Amino acid sequence: MTESAGGAGGAEGDATERLPMFPLGSVLFPGLTVPLRVFEDRYVALVRHLETIPDPAQRLFGSVAIRDGYEVGSRGNQSLHRVGCRLQLTEVEDSGDGTYEVVAVCRDRIRLDALDVSGPFPVGDVAVLPERLAPPTEGAVEHTGALFAAYQAVIADLGGTVVEGSLPADPVYRSWAMSAVAPLPLSDRQRLLETSDPEERYALLAEMFSSELRAINVIPSLPATHLNRTGWSPN
Repeated sequence: MTESAGGAGGAEGDATERLPMFPLGSVLFPGLTVPLRVFEDRYVALVRHLETIPDPAQRLFGSVAIRDGYEVGSRGNQSLHRVGCRLQLTEVEDSGDGTYEVVAVCRDRIRLDALDVSGPFPVGDVAVLPERLAPPTEGAVEHTGALFAAYQAVIADLGGTVVEGSLPADPVYRSWAMSAVAPLPLSDRQRLLETSDPEERYALLAEMFSSELRAINVIPSLPATHLNRTGWSPN
């Protein structure tokens, strides 16, 4: 069965492609390195399919976040956000019990237009979303970076886990990194992913960090979301 994605339609003329789809309970961002344990039959079939592709650079699949309050696959496309990421499978380890431990790298953003669940694994009609080429202003990067550092310091004082090491030097990937590692609600993370303009993304991040800092100052407690324990790759 093929189901059209809900919401507004894509821009006329957008090129679409068909990709295996692996919905997740979290929002992914370009540059993110994602470890996954694959155990459901349909996603085991997806991994096995990707392994048959001779060119490793073409072992691609898509992922979109599952909406809050839904089970995987419940009520079809209504359970899925439309904007997600295209990933490249980079590592596969067969656990020997019918499951896999895999690693994938998020390459770019996609829009899911339709989902076909009639085969051994879900397949989506997707369009790769263009990014704004203009870099964010230095002032936006510095302002948001200062708020992120203050937010990290408060989380550390409360005994939470903070980011170790430095953020990516590239300002666009830095915005994706801050979006991924900050313990923000899924709805905020999805909003950041859907923002194609880096300047606007930095403004949103600054607004979100300021709001979280104000909330923590009123009620000193850790945010009720977890940090992504993942790595980064600009490739």
